[in-house]
Amino acid sequence: MEILKIDNLSKVYGKGETAVKALDDVSFSVKKGEFVAIIGPSGSGKSTLLHLLGGVDRPSSGKVFVDNTDIYSLNETQLAIFRRRQIGLIYQFYNLIPVLTVEENITLPLLLDQHKVDKKQFSDIVKKLNLENRLNHLPNQLSGGQQQRVSIGRALISNPAIMLADEPTGNLDSKNSGEIIDLLKMFNKTFNQTLIVITHDERIALQADRIIAIEDGKVKKDEVVRP
Repeated sequence: MEILKIDNLSKVYGKGETAVKALDDVSFSVKKGEFVAIIGPSGSGKSTLLHLLGGVDRPSSGKVFVDNTDIYSLNETQLAIFRRRQIGLIYQFYNLIPVLTVEENITLPLLLDQHKVDKKQFSDIVKKLNLENRLNHLPNQLSGGQQQRVSIGRALISNPAIMLADEPTGNLDSKNSGEIIDLLKMFNKTFNQTLIVITHDERIALQADRIIAIEDGKVKKDEVVRP
């Protein structure tokens, strides 16, 4: 079952002679439960692609379907709500709210929707992330690895259709990097959580089910690593 479909996606910054085509007619689809790594050199367009998949930026042309919803047919308010409910975003620098505790940061998407927190689900996520003893801590009281665990919890709490991670280990040492990737893989396999990771790290990419290589705004390679 397709959970994500990208049709002829392009993004151009600027106009005329100064225009830069960051993405050039990109098309592919992702099945539910797949773990896809997107790789490419700096400036290749992979971060632009992730922002478009996540509804953070709007394309110049083309369409993005998440769980059969054409996300760019939505107005800004509808898109913000859809993004909060259906797209889990994990950033390199965590993007946690500094004045909120670990528990408040993880449950924030539900609180913004005025939804009740499923205590069992919350407990399960927190336990798997090994954050049970950190729930009342603020982000500045945590290590980088712990902050990224909180970010993963926040991305998972709404049971999103897709989880997008932009260089999730880029700010971590090798030990924490390995632990974070292991956690993402565990949620991918245990919960059939569709996972798309942008990375410069070939070791991470080779753990994915599939690798998509972006170069000069185009898909240069789309290879299944493990069926």
